[in-house]
Amino acid sequence: MRRQLIGTTVSLVALSVLLSIPYVTSGFATNSNEQVSQAALHDAMRKLWEDHITWTRVFIISAVGDLPDKATATERLLQNQVDIGNAIKPYYGEAAGTKLTTLLKEHITTAAEVVAAAKANDQGKLADANKRWIANADQIADFLSSANSKNWPQAEMRSMMHEHLNLTTQEAVARLHGDWAADVKAYDAVHQQILTMADGLTMGIVNQFPEKFK
Repeated sequence: MRRQLIGTTVSLVALSVLLSIPYVTSGFATNSNEQVSQAALHDAMRKLWEDHITWTRVFIISAVGDLPDKATATERLLQNQVDIGNAIKPYYGEAAGTKLTTLLKEHITTAAEVVAAAKANDQGKLADANKRWIANADQIADFLSSANSKNWPQAEMRSMMHEHLNLTTQEAVARLHGDWAADVKAYDAVHQQILTMADGLTMGIVNQFPEKFK
C-alpha cells in the first residue's frame, strides 16, 4: 500500500510538472485576432529555431555514425519544420505557413543529401546537392522577404540563410573528419547565429503587426 501511495504521489507530481510547462508555440497567436506579448513571441521563436539546430545536429551525428536513431531523429527534425510553418500562420495565413514548411522540409532533406554525399566522398552528388541546397536557401529568404520586405530585406535574408548553411556545413565536415573541437566550435557558432536569426524574425513580426501584441 505504501509503495502504491508513493508511486501515485510521484505520478501526480510528474503530471503537475508537465502541465506547468508551456507549449512550445505558446508565444504565437492561434488566430489572426488574438494578442500575445512580445516577450512570449521572442521566447517561442527562439525555442522553435533552437529545436531546428538541435535536431539537425542529432541527425548529423546519427547519419555520420550510422546510429539506429537516425529515422526517429529525422522524423522529429521534419516535425520542427511543420511547427515553424504553423507558427507564422496567424500572421501571414494558412497558405504562407504551409509554403514555409514545404521550403524548410526541402532544406532538411537536401541537407541530408549533402551529408550522405560527403560521407561517401561522391563529389558529383555533393556538388549537385549543395547547389540545390543553396538555391533552396535563397527561396526561403525570398519567401520571407516577400512577406515582410520592410523588416526582412531580401539581401539580408539571403545573407542570413547562406551563413546558416555555411555554419551547418562546418559542423557536418568537422563531424565527418572526427575533429571534435571544431565540431563543438561549429555548433556554438550555429547556435549563436540561429538566435540572432530568431530575434530578427520576432522583431519583423512585431514591427509589421504591432496591433497583435499586448
